[in-house]
Amino acid sequence: MTLLTPEIAALEGTKRVYTAPEPFGGAAGRYFGLAVGDHNPLYSDPAYARAQGLADVTAPLTLLTETNQYAGLEINDEGYAGHTWDLDVPNTRQVRGGNSYTFHRRLRPTDVVTATWSIDKVTSKVNKAGAEMLLINSSATYTNQDGELLAENAETIIFVELTPSKPKEDQA
Repeated sequence: MTLLTPEIAALEGTKRVYTAPEPFGGAAGRYFGLAVGDHNPLYSDPAYARAQGLADVTAPLTLLTETNQYAGLEINDEGYAGHTWDLDVPNTRQVRGGNSYTFHRRLRPTDVVTATWSIDKVTSKVNKAGAEMLLINSSATYTNQDGELLAENAETIIFVELTPSKPKEDQA
């Protein structure tokens, strides 16, 4: 069995673009800060934010990369309303292989965000237990209504074979 089928390999280069239906607004940053236990007044006090050189309140940096506010997608069967590649790889479990973020500037309440996701690389390898792993490397760029780059996210999704194939030397 190989997880890297021609259909999966053909996904390399696939793009999805989502543009928020409205500006983020100041409340999004305030609520996200409260949710993650970050009570920085930059998220709730416009006068404080201006005294720090900002035009208005802002948000914790990761709001942009962790929210689905920009996507405007329907809630799926698992209760998720955000970007997914909708990959169904039978006889595997999906795990997050990690993320790497680069933030270019803070989110402003007036920003209308566009997220552009792409599948950059699709590979497979075998782990120490003999299970095949399918690695999907994707990236997202987040820009505002003026095309300013706000952030970038590189992530790896891994599909791990549930029943490893026997090594060739063990097969009769």
